[in-house]
Amino acid sequence: MLREKLSKLVNVYKKYGIIGFIKKVASYISANYLSRFSPDVFLRKSHHRNEIREMLQGEYDRIILWRSSFGYKVPLFQRPQHIARNLAKQGCLVLYEVTTMTDAVKTMQKHEDNLYLINFNNALFAKLLMEELDCVQKPKYLQLYSTDWTLSMEDVKQYLDRGFGFIYEYIDHISSELSGISMLPKAISDKYEYAMTHKDTYVVVTADLLKDDVVAKRGTENIAFSSNGVDYDFFQVYENGYTFEPEFQSILDLGKPIVCYYGALAKWFDYELVKKIAATDKYSVVLFGVKYDESFDEKLKGAKNVYFMGPRDYSVLKYYAQCCDILTIPFLVNDITRATSPVKIFEYMAMHKPIVTTDMNECRKYDSVLIGKTHEEFIALLDKAMTLREDADYIAQLDQDARSNDWSMKARAMIEILN
Repeated sequence: MLREKLSKLVNVYKKYGIIGFIKKVASYISANYLSRFSPDVFLRKSHHRNEIREMLQGEYDRIILWRSSFGYKVPLFQRPQHIARNLAKQGCLVLYEVTTMTDAVKTMQKHEDNLYLINFNNALFAKLLMEELDCVQKPKYLQLYSTDWTLSMEDVKQYLDRGFGFIYEYIDHISSELSGISMLPKAISDKYEYAMTHKDTYVVVTADLLKDDVVAKRGTENIAFSSNGVDYDFFQVYENGYTFEPEFQSILDLGKPIVCYYGALAKWFDYELVKKIAATDKYSVVLFGVKYDESFDEKLKGAKNVYFMGPRDYSVLKYYAQCCDILTIPFLVNDITRATSPVKIFEYMAMHKPIVTTDMNECRKYDSVLIGKTHEEFIALLDKAMTLREDADYIAQLDQDARSNDWSMKARAMIEILN
């Protein structure tokens, strides 16, 4: 574990430089160590216990603890938050772990009906919570991602010993690259091996290749297919008068068609393809997101017709995407991307924008997605996509694909195996 943390620190230093490194480390220490000690919980123990009991007296069928360092109020509002919200709407009491690096929650906070944000890092509050959960006679589950490296298998077994079921969301090819370090953390490999050898673990898979892996190792028992999805209704509402900053407005003013991607910029991103698109001089290539590693600066920084805009909050990102002509996913095809169900593809569908991607397995499933198997074919499909922007039949196909992948359906698939 120490070696893994040191590797992570080295990557943070490379990514943010010395000043950014110091700030990130200070935030991490505050969030993960200083926040563990809460005089308020010690002095007002009865108050917090009553607060927990009041929460547990609500109407719900089961309790799900989502444990992760992902956070809730982060710019990348993705699968964890969407699944949590929809499980809560469908009869689950969801206790969602926050990180104090992103969420100002000292103990617990009600976010929506049956969805509470919990600071599990607050040791005394977490102890109170577990004591009260032990008294509840409804089904209880621990839910986490296959990519989680904060909880060890020993931590998981403590929940199992208390009668919790185990929901293992197998969301990506198991790889050290996705962990942001040079080696695969033991906490990830141990939980994977356990889930693949214990049929009483509920395994949720997001892609066909992941499902095949599970079936080959332990059969079809207690497995649910739940790809990523979209909050369809959210992408149908746009308020008038949203004002773009001058940097983005200047790109619009160029008058060139805009090819857009949003998400992580990492080693699985096809930078050579983006260079070739930009070199046609037909398009402005606009990239929103975060630099997951140093690959963008090494391969694309300063390229003509390419504009890196940094991240935008989930609540406003759709306004930028709506101004673009074509939405893309230009990923390299490898073990990671073949087993990826991209959240953004379903959001692109809901925005009724032409979509062009590389030849990823999960993208092939949809008639509304144009698949470029080579760089040349991808670029040719951009021209075709431009002709589809007002095509009524194509837009209807986009809409149908988006509606059939709403997050509510993804949560329902999970609940069905628990039932």
